[in-house]
Amino acid sequence: MPLPLPQTGRTPLHTRTIRAQSYARDDGQWDIDVQLVDVKAYDFTRTNGTEHKAGEPVHDMLLRITFNDEFIITDAVAAYDAAPYGADCTAIATDYGALVGMNLLRGFRQAVKARFGRTAGCTHMSELSGVLPTVAVQTMAKERRRKVVSAPQERPFQLEGCHALRLDGPVVREYYPKWYAGPGQAAEHK
Repeated sequence: MPLPLPQTGRTPLHTRTIRAQSYARDDGQWDIDVQLVDVKAYDFTRTNGTEHKAGEPVHDMLLRITFNDEFIITDAVAAYDAAPYGADCTAIATDYGALVGMNLLRGFRQAVKARFGRTAGCTHMSELSGVLPTVAVQTMAKERRRKVVSAPQERPFQLEGCHALRLDGPVVREYYPKWYAGPGQAAEHK
């Protein structure tokens, strides 16, 4: 369902686009490429006096991670195609190699904040990394389905992960009845 139509006229100002693409690698690991692009809908004069034209990226940054079956990052590389302060912004790109060793499902966002907070990182690159855990989960969906078929006794990891997948809710009752713990029933396995 789309958003309702605005109740008053509006003028576009800023567009942020975040794109994520995942890949199965030939070596059995997975890659995720993410990109953040910011554009303004108007021309403006930069602090250094140069003119920035509407529609040209203010930020255009990319991040690629490789991760294994345990959701541990084994490689990471960052790049910039546009940054407001040029080389002063892009100089931090190699630091994002420090994502290697982090687990995407165990405190990842907190670890990124601790490692790259404030002046130790790029606000936008760190923000972009925030989409990686959920993209990694979606990347592994086919593999998880295969494991569920081969190990049906294990509770699906996504249960209790959001309001729709709470154990006492209608989604779990319909799609995961074995794990349903609603009124009058207790889940077989917790």
